[in-house]
Amino acid sequence: MQTPFDSSTSATSGPRIVYVKTVAVGDLPKDMQASAEGREQLYAVHDAEGEQLAVVTDRKLAFVLARQNDFSPVAVH
Repeated sequence: MQTPFDSSTSATSGPRIVYVKTVAVGDLPKDMQASAEGREQLYAVHDAEGEQLAVVTDRKLAFVLARQNDFSPVAVH
């Protein structure tokens, strides 16, 4: 499962940091839950304002996705 990653939504000035955090599938909208393929958790990428930019199935993929879009990912615990 992957959702689009639109890098145009973030600010262009300052550091390009995004935050990667674990999200419970049950906390996602019903259509996203149906696409989770039985997983209990996914990984969300958020900008500095808290806007969710992407949801992916794997933590490593979330970091790779951020770097491929010229962001510096930071893990949120």
